[in-house]
Amino acid sequence: MNIIFAILIFSFLIFIHEFGHFITAKMSGVKVNEFAIFMGPAIWKKQKGETLYSIRCIPIGGYCAMEGENEDTDSPRSFQKAPWWKRLIILVAGSVMNLIVGFLIVVLVNSFIMAPMPQVDSLRTGSSLAQEGGLQPNDLILQIDEYTIDDTSDFDVVLAGNEGAQEFDVLVLRDGKELLLEDVTFELREFPEDDEGKAGQFYGVTWKTRRLSFGEVITHSWNDCINFATMIWQSLGMLLTGQASISDMSGPVGIVGMMNDMANASETWWSAVLNMLYFGGFIAINLGIMNMLPIPALDGGRVLALLITTPIAKITKKPVNPKVESYIHAGGMILLLVFMAFIIFKDIFVIFKG
Repeated sequence: MNIIFAILIFSFLIFIHEFGHFITAKMSGVKVNEFAIFMGPAIWKKQKGETLYSIRCIPIGGYCAMEGENEDTDSPRSFQKAPWWKRLIILVAGSVMNLIVGFLIVVLVNSFIMAPMPQVDSLRTGSSLAQEGGLQPNDLILQIDEYTIDDTSDFDVVLAGNEGAQEFDVLVLRDGKELLLEDVTFELREFPEDDEGKAGQFYGVTWKTRRLSFGEVITHSWNDCINFATMIWQSLGMLLTGQASISDMSGPVGIVGMMNDMANASETWWSAVLNMLYFGGFIAINLGIMNMLPIPALDGGRVLALLITTPIAKITKKPVNPKVESYIHAGGMILLLVFMAFIIFKDIFVIFKG
């Protein structure tokens, strides 16, 4: 069931990308010959009006085939006959849709998440906090030494790098009144599994949780998406500098496998759903960014070609032969398909290898 759900999420993201191209082409008056999800031979197709709708058998992408996209035609509704700014909108629409949907998915997930807050729920038996007193259940931590504590991440940052037992002055809100607790000892200790299954190294304090407000959901989701984008750019940088190799990359099979592993590691079916959706949000942002890379056959490559050929055509008063661009993109597509085949077989090998 987890694998099926993962495939549905990935398929939805591909559909959204191609739908961005499709709807903007229709709105721009460009004829769409075929709207396809996935690649390869068709397993389902239906002609409706001027457009053939199809689902194909190889889950590695999809396409929106527009009239005159790769060749010169006499049709007034061809892609090449559309104003350059309309062509630009059509080309970037797929990635824009992925970025928007990715953000909305993360917003949806964050609206259900119970976020920890710096208010003590309980103190673990054996911890320095429980042994020496000071903090009590329901205490809301306002400040540690001179550092303001707004959420639990602030708590982690302040205490990060402190080895052994460390003493801090802690300002708390208790029963509606501020109270300064002096020389409170925080010590990282290894704890065995408790009744809730929590074990490992921590300070022995369990936080209360709450739902995020709408504003917090939007802010957290925006920051999450920025972090996703940063991770993607850092990964690309590692590939270019040799710090990572192509074998470290994953295709559709590997992505579905990671979603399945994430779901299997979740404690409940609901947390599995949220984790898979959250990862789907990351993949959506990934698709949006990767498709805009200036590589032939990708949307970014077509945008780059458009931005180069448009001023050339205006200067020379003669349109650039679309066959030249089509040959470049065809070569890029062949290389892309070979690359995707390598990634897919690598992912399958990893799965069977266990």
